[in-house]
Amino acid sequence: MQRRQFLNAFAASAGLLLPLGPHAWAATLAPGSGSPTAKKLIVVMLRGAVDGMNVVAPVADAEYARLRPNIALAKPGAEDGALDLDGYFGLHPALAPLLPLWQQKKLAFVHASGSPDASRSHFDAQDYMESGTPGVKSTQDGWMNRLLGTLPGETSATRALSIGPVMPRILSGAMPATNLANGPAGTRATPLDKPAIGRAFDRLYAGNERFGKVYTEGREAHQEVMNAANGGMMSEMQMADNGAPLPNGFPDDAGRLATLMRNNPNIQLAFIALGGWDTHANQGAGKGQLAGRLQPLGQGLATLAQRLGPMFDDTVIVVMSEFGRTARENGNRGTDHGHGNAMWLLGGKVQGGKVAGEWKGLADAQLNEGRDLPVTTDFRHVLAHVAERHLQLNASALQRTFPNLPAGPALKLV
Repeated sequence: MQRRQFLNAFAASAGLLLPLGPHAWAATLAPGSGSPTAKKLIVVMLRGAVDGMNVVAPVADAEYARLRPNIALAKPGAEDGALDLDGYFGLHPALAPLLPLWQQKKLAFVHASGSPDASRSHFDAQDYMESGTPGVKSTQDGWMNRLLGTLPGETSATRALSIGPVMPRILSGAMPATNLANGPAGTRATPLDKPAIGRAFDRLYAGNERFGKVYTEGREAHQEVMNAANGGMMSEMQMADNGAPLPNGFPDDAGRLATLMRNNPNIQLAFIALGGWDTHANQGAGKGQLAGRLQPLGQGLATLAQRLGPMFDDTVIVVMSEFGRTARENGNRGTDHGHGNAMWLLGGKVQGGKVAGEWKGLADAQLNEGRDLPVTTDFRHVLAHVAERHLQLNASALQRTFPNLPAGPALKLV
């Protein structure tokens, strides 16, 4: 492990504010003038592949209940039923805090959206969604970092902010950015739980007569605590989370982010990742595992919108996940890795109150490979639309941010 990597991991685990990138240490924390940074963009990444079909559920489609006899949401009006959106789609009842934003037309969804790359690997798909170059593994930087380089005005380390254990791929690159640790969580995974970092430390202490035994015992004790806190062994879900915390603490982090952005108008771009969405078993319907994740997510987004105050009018919040899940439930009353999903857009200027995107239905012939929602809207087109209409990027800046982006649909969401 390089010294810089160790310092970054140590700082993240200690909850330190660690600016990264060229000239980051020279950057000040003083608020800027606010003019070039008035339009805000916040991206929330749901690592592990959230089930978009139960977030924005096609409850009026008879195929939906057929495909999901145990986990389909009940129709609006039934106990734990979906919240009616437009007569066809219903919102998961755990997201009730967001219904006022829908009614105010400040919340929209783009269904059957996602990456054109067919990968069902969490790690590849997350990488592509953060790099903004699906199918290309050689991209060195993230699309939010490239976006930062196209924006007018002076850029300091606080213009782009991430909340999480380490600096994410999406903000990595030549432009400076700042990483702020999540709020305290005693059972949250540490950098040592990341396989690459853990193996590096294992090699470092292997054969060390003085510290090796203490280190090994400490690692084992930590693993036991993590297993107890998570109901068993380190799961596939935790691996899919890629270090992102569960959404339980999101309302507090969202409130803190809103306060930071109100107090420091220099902060223009923000990113936060949440884990816990890889629901292979016991997913639940209106109640259950997925509902337990969605409730703090919805509350956090509502808190963010409310605490931003007037700034919410100049903010767009994008919620996205690496891919969707299978249209059919599996034998464990869960869902497996899929393809198309639903992206969420919230903001004072969002043209909401609608589910956008081309929806082909759930008949077997319309499913991707007979199992998933197809991707009919490239996730980059949604992001480029926000960048163009909300952040006022010109064609050249869009091309730099999303290279080789093909022509897409004419969206009217911002």
